[in-house]
Amino acid sequence: MRFVKHSGSAAGIEAHHERMKENYRSNPDIHTSRSERNIHIITPNARYNREIKSRIVTAKERNPKLVLKSNSVRFVDTLIAASPTYFFGMTDESIKKFFVTALRFFQEKVSEKNIISAVIHMDEKTPHMHLVFVPLTEDDRLSAKDIIGGPAGCRKWQDDFHARMAKTFPDLLRGKPKDLTGREHIPTMVLKEMNNLENPDRKYAMVTELKALREYVKNIPNELKKEIDDCRKRDKFAKTPQREKAR
Repeated sequence: MRFVKHSGSAAGIEAHHERMKENYRSNPDIHTSRSERNIHIITPNARYNREIKSRIVTAKERNPKLVLKSNSVRFVDTLIAASPTYFFGMTDESIKKFFVTALRFFQEKVSEKNIISAVIHMDEKTPHMHLVFVPLTEDDRLSAKDIIGGPAGCRKWQDDFHARMAKTFPDLLRGKPKDLTGREHIPTMVLKEMNNLENPDRKYAMVTELKALREYVKNIPNELKKEIDDCRKRDKFAKTPQREKAR
């Protein structure tokens, strides 16, 4: 289970989740010929951005103190999966049961009314579910921090999630936290490139290059980081005709 917080538009996320493109050159694992097997457990009533805005507007009607800032987390994209081997031999119905069980957990944790979409992708190498929710608290505040928490909160989420899933799927093992394994997160696109390489030396080289890049980023002067952030914000909030100029 992985959370990704978003404060901007949901258009790109929606295009991926709802398979709104004809070609996915950036993701060779997607086989559109199998996309008809994808399963919507919760289908959005409207476009993602409109659904998100509607939830926030409704919450603000109940709580006039709700504040929506430019950097507020408007929605959380959640990826739910297991290792590829776990799903080997499972029927589509059994796979659906796995993710429906996961959905029930989220409906209890973040409230059913805050979930705008839950779709199972069966057209990639490993079945997985994308679940998008608006981080509204019970007292109608927009706060991903209160709902998800920091590193300790995320670990508790993982523990609670596994405990719930293991009741129905007792052979499901809890993944080990990275602070115990010492492993580093590898960006999805880098991982896919590595998996497509047959040369193990090149795979090791890519990991080494990634670590070196991370160290370089850590040592960027604060003044330059601020300048980079300002450029990103100008690009992010610029209207379409102005984006090239902002870049």
